[in-house]
Formats: sequence, C-alpha cells, structure tokens
Amino acid sequence: MFAGAIRVSTPFLFVSVGECLTEKSGRINLGLEGTLVFGAMAAYAVSFHTHSPWLGTLFAGFASAVFGALHGAICRLPKVNDVAIGIALMLFGTGLAFFFGKPYIEPQAPHLPSIALGNWSSLPQVREALQINPLFFIGIAIAVLLAWALRRTRWGLIVRMCGDSAAATRSAGYSVDGVRFVVTAIGGFLAGVGGAFLSLSYPGSWSEGLSSGQGMMAVALVIFARWSPLGCLGASLLFGAAAAIGPALQTVGISAGYDLFNAAPYLLTLVFLIASSSSRRNLKGAPSELSISRR
Repeated sequence: MFAGAIRVSTPFLFVSVGECLTEKSGRINLGLEGTLVFGAMAAYAVSFHTHSPWLGTLFAGFASAVFGALHGAICRLPKVNDVAIGIALMLFGTGLAFFFGKPYIEPQAPHLPSIALGNWSSLPQVREALQINPLFFIGIAIAVLLAWALRRTRWGLIVRMCGDSAAATRSAGYSVDGVRFVVTAIGGFLAGVGGAFLSLSYPGSWSEGLSSGQGMMAVALVIFARWSPLGCLGASLLFGAAAAIGPALQTVGISAGYDLFNAAPYLLTLVFLIASSSSRRNLKGAPSELSISRR
C-alpha cells in the first residue's frame, strides 16, 4: 500500500501543485484534465520515437505549457470567464490527445527508470515496493521550493498580491494579466509532467482512459489543501493511499468489494468538497481574486 500510495500520488502531486500556483495568482484552470491527458500522449509518443523517456517527459511539460499559455491568453480578453474557458480547453486537449494518440495505443515506448531503494532487503515484495520513480522526489522538491518561494521571495509576493488584489498589483506597477499568464503556463507544464508519469511509469502505457479524472480531482485537492503547496503534497499522498487500497487488498487475497475500494479516491473527493462547503470553512484561505471567491 505504501508503494501504491507513492505511485498513484505522483501525478496528483504535479497537477495539484501546478494548479495551486495558478490559483494563487487569482485564476482557476479547470482544463487540467485535458492538459494531463495530452501530456501523457505527448510523452509516450516522443519516448517511442526517440527512445528517451526523459526527453518525452520534458516535451510533455512544454507541450502542456502551451495549453496553460493558451488558457492565460484567452482569459486576458475582456468579459471572459476562466471557468468556462478551462472546461473548453479540457475538451479540446482531450480530443487532440485522442486524435493524435491513436497510433500509439499498441506500440511499447521506453519507460522512466526507477530508483531501487529496497536492495537492502531479502524480501522481493519489499524490493518491488521500494522501486521509486525519481519524479516523485522531484515533485516533493518542487512543492517545498514553491512553498518557500511564495512566502520568502519577491516573485512569490507578486503572485500572492495578484491573487488577493488586482488593484494593488496594478498600483505597484505589475501586469496582472502578465503574471497570471506566466503562472498558468507553469501550472500547465507541471500538469504535463504528471501526465508523462502516467504513460511512462504507472500504469506505463497510453490509452484513452488513462487519466480517470485525475486532473479534475486535483482541483478539489487544491481546495482541500487550502491553497498550500505543502498541503497539496500531503493531500496527494492521502489520495494515493486511498487509490492503493483496492490493489493492496487484492495482493493479499481479498477480492470482495474490489470495485468499491477502487472508487475510494472519488468518494474521498466528494467528502472533501462537502466538508469544504461548510459555512465555517467555506473557501477559507482562497485568493480573493478567484472567480469562485467573488460574491
């Protein structure tokens, strides 16, 4: 279950941290599902043709950053709703991934290597469980670095000011649209890397049902984490552990209720959203400029 939690939480971690940064600037991006799926397809295709999974991961990040930049560019137009644009780009990204990804459903692309941390054990189960993908550690480093940067750097102050008061940002001489454009593109890049993990590590293949709604669940995860990068790390591990319950029980011979346990992440998402909508905790900690924060 420990190994499953790490594997499943990695894409959640990248997508949620990227969305956390985007929302800190006062913009919400509901198109992450399409960005995640397109990144998974792009990573698999590039890895297949170049035989370099790391190059595929990098390409997935930059390709998905284009989706984030597109979202940011469209939202700069007057009277444009960022929620509606996000849904449109989710459908657009998913459709493009399905269209361009059809030739790559059957071929096998090289996978991302794992770090063997269990060689000290004589138990094959322990050695297998401690095959950790480097992207997991990179994701942790990004979450810690982002939490520090948002609190301790001038850049982080500008992003937070942009999310809390667009008027104050303009008064300080910064472009609100410019800041949001950049951070939305960065959020798209991170979502693309999360997609690359799905196709090049776990489950390690490309198919049209690869994401299973993880991009949309990541938005709920950010709300549960109260717009904190470190909170996103903890929430991602929690989601990963919930998703690992079913496979973990099956490996020890418990198959009753397997489908119900597989639904645990979705049930957890629903519980988080209900808990977050209470009058006492409603949008506590949300940037004031988010469209969902405005009355």
